[in-house]
Amino acid sequence: MTEAHFIPTTYSNTLNKGTISCQSPSNIALVKYWGKYGEQMPQNASVSFTLNACHTKTTMKFEKKQNVSNFDFEVYLDGKRELGFEPKILKFFERVEKYIPFLKSYSFKIETTNSFPHSSGIASSASGMSALAVCLVNLETYLSGSELLKGELEIKLDTFSLSEKAVQKASFLARLGSGSAARSIEGPLVVWGEHPQIKESSNLFGTKYNGVVHPNFSNYQDTILLVDKGEKQVSSTVGHDLMHNHPYAAERFKEADSNLSKLIAIFKSGDISAFIKIVESEALQLHAMMMASQPYFILMKPNTLEIINRIWQYRNETKSNICFTLDAGANVHILYPETEKAQVQKFIKVELSQFCKNGEFIHDSVGMGAKSF
Repeated sequence: MTEAHFIPTTYSNTLNKGTISCQSPSNIALVKYWGKYGEQMPQNASVSFTLNACHTKTTMKFEKKQNVSNFDFEVYLDGKRELGFEPKILKFFERVEKYIPFLKSYSFKIETTNSFPHSSGIASSASGMSALAVCLVNLETYLSGSELLKGELEIKLDTFSLSEKAVQKASFLARLGSGSAARSIEGPLVVWGEHPQIKESSNLFGTKYNGVVHPNFSNYQDTILLVDKGEKQVSSTVGHDLMHNHPYAAERFKEADSNLSKLIAIFKSGDISAFIKIVESEALQLHAMMMASQPYFILMKPNTLEIINRIWQYRNETKSNICFTLDAGANVHILYPETEKAQVQKFIKVELSQFCKNGEFIHDSVGMGAKSF
């Protein structure tokens, strides 16, 4: 499959104005993607748990306009115009226009809100871009002649009632806004990037993991400790770019693909101890790449390291299956089986919350992807 697969032919319906709403989650990578080539293509395959409570809600209002020479949109965050987001949306529209050719035909008002702090390492770009991508594909579904939507001005559509091609297109478009957004359309486990042992895996879009998954990994829990709620000093985009001339990049890409191969067997066997080793190693390798870049940078904070050490101590003392992972930021994701939910959440509240900004954390669990609201 190539990018041409996602270029539409003609539209049979017209629509003067309407509203589409979508809720799309963040995700937490177990095997990390760090480094890309071409137009948002990953240098290695990755796999993630789709989250549930950490999500973005986006309402896209659109109205037909006369001047079709320019993009016309406004972005609102929590009810306030957010000019800082608009250059990124403009770049996204420029990238996807040939796949969504009606973009210049409408004025858009994009209203969005997050259930968690944006720009702080909880993949807000993943949830935000995937939500917008699903809105656009839902509108295209109507324009393409969907009987399900015909005549509706307020469009509410279950993402998973879309055709397989439409779901793929939503992931494809989301990827062009933010690479990790390709993994937020579906759940509970999503692969993005070609991997020889995973059929139908693609660099163009994310796909639901189609291997055997042991019940040990069902409804896995993720508590995010908010160590730092501020904007990162180095963006993920800049960090990815620094992998181009990174002295350890080639070995890192091979290691990531090897770790994903190992996870395939682990998902099947249910070996949580082996899962922990892979997941924690992947988190530390991600940040090691940042520290070895030129220029180098550190996104972890002192409290990030304190939390990691406390987790290791607790695991050694209790034989718990708790583990940690990190995204590109200071916040810590604590992963644990549902069977340990009560004990681990007590440990978090009593011992770890003191290392969070204002004692804040978010209890989350694995989710199923984007949906209307």
